[in-house]
Amino acid sequence: MVLGKVKSFVVSYDCLNDSNVPVFSSGDCVSGRVIIEVTGEIRVKSLKIHAKGFAKVRWTESRNAGSNTAYTQNYTEEVEYLNHRDILIGHERDDDNSEEGLTTIHSGRHEYAFSFELPQTPLATSFEGKHGSVRYWVKAELHRPWLLPMKTKKEFTVFEHIDINTPLLLSPQAGTKDKTLCCWFCTSGPISLSAKIERKGYTPGESIQIFAEIENCSSRMVVPKAAIYQTQTFFAKGKMKEIKQLVANLRGESLSSGKTETWNGKMLKIPPVSPSILDCSIIRVEYSLMVYVDIPGAMNLSLNLPLVIGTIPLHPFGSRTSSVSSQCSMTMSWLGLTLPERPEAPPAYAEVVTEEQRQSCLEVSSGREDFDGPLFAYIQEFRFQPPPPYSEIDPNPDQPRQTEERRPDTCPSR
Repeated sequence: MVLGKVKSFVVSYDCLNDSNVPVFSSGDCVSGRVIIEVTGEIRVKSLKIHAKGFAKVRWTESRNAGSNTAYTQNYTEEVEYLNHRDILIGHERDDDNSEEGLTTIHSGRHEYAFSFELPQTPLATSFEGKHGSVRYWVKAELHRPWLLPMKTKKEFTVFEHIDINTPLLLSPQAGTKDKTLCCWFCTSGPISLSAKIERKGYTPGESIQIFAEIENCSSRMVVPKAAIYQTQTFFAKGKMKEIKQLVANLRGESLSSGKTETWNGKMLKIPPVSPSILDCSIIRVEYSLMVYVDIPGAMNLSLNLPLVIGTIPLHPFGSRTSSVSSQCSMTMSWLGLTLPERPEAPPAYAEVVTEEQRQSCLEVSSGREDFDGPLFAYIQEFRFQPPPPYSEIDPNPDQPRQTEERRPDTCPSR
C-alpha cells in the first residue's frame, strides 16, 4: 500500500466580523478549523491544537566589568494570558510507533473543528514593539508513525476594549507655560504658550482639535508646532526600557517678535495605531499630544497633554461640545411630533357620573347620623357635582400680565 502525502495543512478561524480578520476580546469564543488536504491515504496517530497567548519582553545591555572586560546582560520577562490544549484526532500518547489506534485519512480535503473560550479576565491587546510583544496564536500538530510531526501556526488578534465614553476620557486637557530667554546679562521678553483639547480619549482615524495661543515677546523668530507621540515602556527584572516614537505632527506659521498666533481648532489626525495598553505588568503603550514652540538656539517650550487611544469610538450623545440648548431643541421637536396641536376637551359630566350615582350619594344613610354637622353637609353637597364648564378662552386674560408686572426680576428665558 502506497502512503499518501499531505498537500496542505493550515489553521483557519471563524471570524466574528465582516472584514474576515480574526479579532477577539476577553470572554469571546474562538472557533475555527484545522484543514488537511491529502493525496492518497495517510495514517495519523493524533491531531492536536495548542492555543497560547502571552506578553514577552527582551533586551540586552552591555556591561563593563573592569579593564578590557565586558559582558552582555539579558533582560527577559513573560506574562501568560492563555494556555489551552485539545486533541482533535487520536489519543494523548504519541511517543510510540505502534500500528494500533491509528486513524486513516482518505484522499481529499478534511476539516476538523475546534473551539475554546478566552479568559474573562482582562487581556493585553495584541502588540508588536521594539523590545517586546503581545501575541496570541493557535498551533496544530499532526503526528504520524515513523515521521516527524507536521506543525502549522496562525496568530489571531485580541483587543482589550477601551471605551472613551467615560467621564475620565471625556474630560478636557489643558495647560499653560511661559519661558524667558537669557543671553549672558541680557534678558528678552517671555514666550508664552496655552493649549487645550476637548477630551483625553480618541480612536484611530479621529482628528484632534487643538486650541492654542502663542505669544512671542522675545527677540527671536519662533515656530509653533504639535505632535502625537507613542511611548513604549518595557519592564523586566526591576529595570525599565523606554522607546518614544513620533506618530503624527503639524507645523504652524513662523512667529516674529511681538506677534501672537491663535489656533482655533487646528486639526491633527490620528493615523492607524495600536490602542493604549495600560493593564499589562511588563508592557505599557501610552500616547501624548505635545504642543510646543520651536525656539532657535534654545530649549523648546512645550506642553504635554496625555491621550488614551481607545477602541470604542465617541458616542454622539457623549460629546462635551453638544450644548444643552441643542438637546432641548431636539427634545421639543420630538415632543412636537407626538403631541397634538390643540388639547382635547375633557369628557362630559354625564359620561362619567350617572344620575343614579349622584342621587344615591346625596342620601345620607342612617349609619352616618353621628357625622351630621356643617363640614359633613358641605362634603355631601359638593360630592359628584359637575365641574365648571370647559372653555379654551381664559376668563381672566389680564391676570398673568399683572403677575409679570409685579415680578420684573423674573428671567424671560425661564
